[in-house]
Amino acid sequence: MKAIVIAAGQGTRLRPHTADRAKCMVEVAGRPMLHHQIAAFEKNGINDVVVIRGYKRGTVMAPGARYVDNVEYATNNILMSLFCAGPELVGDVVVSYGDIIYHPDVLADVLDSHSPGALAVDTEWESTYVGRTDHPVEQAELCRVSPHGFVSRVGKHIPPGRGVLGEFIGLARFSSALVAHLWALYLEALDKGDHLPYGNAPSLRKAYLTDIINAAVDGGELISGVPIQGRWREIDTVQDLERAKEIVTW
Repeated sequence: MKAIVIAAGQGTRLRPHTADRAKCMVEVAGRPMLHHQIAAFEKNGINDVVVIRGYKRGTVMAPGARYVDNVEYATNNILMSLFCAGPELVGDVVVSYGDIIYHPDVLADVLDSHSPGALAVDTEWESTYVGRTDHPVEQAELCRVSPHGFVSRVGKHIPPGRGVLGEFIGLARFSSALVAHLWALYLEALDKGDHLPYGNAPSLRKAYLTDIINAAVDGGELISGVPIQGRWREIDTVQDLERAKEIVTW
């Protein structure tokens, strides 16, 4: 099993903390976000880690990790950043956003799923938005699932309500066969032109991971929504950083 961390973004809403370093290197509870993730990987037996760097890439440092650079980080988004991994994106993989931290048991729950794909989904997501004034609830990537727990839709465009399991936290596991399918979907879209709309994004260059997950689901892939109850945080704003320092105790 390999872990791929998407950590190329500029982290503009975390400034001044990101003025001199990559977002994933901002410290929470005494250590960089990326190092929290490395620790969670190690506790779950994952020692093969690839970090996709972009903004301030020279500041990204993690023991034992390998690096791939997204040189166009300023003009593309999460999806294209992931596929910058190229030949590293093969086999069974865990994919993680670079600006989240989570308890190792959250990753264990995702790894324990027997579906071809699995997304960590926080069922207590609404409580994390209480007092979170700098990150609107409309930006939550909510996940709707079928009665059997398989993802039917995920993304920022999903309104709260019936069928919504919770918020996709940005941590997923994909089997080798599903990764191959994602590559096929991505290359097909890229051949048509990265300026064309993709999923709910205005263009492939601006697309999110959730856009290709929805395309895979439409193609018949079974991706489970793995329910978790808290034990994670997204660090997107200065307010998020201050709130996380008070909560992260593991």
